[in-house]
Amino acid sequence: MDDESQPSSPGGAVIGDDGLARTPWAYGDPMLLDYYDSEWGLPIHDEAGLFERMSLEGFQAGLSWLTILKKRERFREVFAGFDPDAVARFGEGEIEQLLPDSGIIRHRGKIEACINNAARVIELREDGGLDAFLWSFQPAQTPRPRTIAEIPTTGPESVALSKALKKKGFRFVGPTTMYALMEAIGMVDTHLLDSHRRGASGVWSE
Repeated sequence: MDDESQPSSPGGAVIGDDGLARTPWAYGDPMLLDYYDSEWGLPIHDEAGLFERMSLEGFQAGLSWLTILKKRERFREVFAGFDPDAVARFGEGEIEQLLPDSGIIRHRGKIEACINNAARVIELREDGGLDAFLWSFQPAQTPRPRTIAEIPTTGPESVALSKALKKKGFRFVGPTTMYALMEAIGMVDTHLLDSHRRGASGVWSE
């Protein structure tokens, strides 16, 4: 958070030096600010885009999102733009090449999960595809938080989505990770009510 950012209330939206209010986590690094203002929470429906977000949320588990953002371009390079057809063909040779690559998260379990999940995405095409599957878990209502403390980290729908994905064979898709995915793709709107980005997705009226 830069020195000129001021919270409007404890735990509430923070007004940046540009005069715009945002959820507090948007500050601290220009990459976070740009991601918050231009991408996070906007609807995503294309298969590769959804697979990328799902994969990155899985890689993020236990780490900061900023760490993932800084490595995102390299992730895209080595995971073939998150094309499920290409990633599903990765074998032990590709895994051994990825493990020493400091440009990504060097975690064998997460790398193997990404490859596994690519194959599961392909299988979902016979059942309507990843987009239809994920968005079928959209809740009837979205949170309306005024402070950080009021933002959920999971919910009944993310629990159900996690169970359904695991039943399909997906890995690293726990309820908290899936709630973060739902936030990232606009399925729920957890921008604070005073944030200038609240309602930007068009999915929710406010």
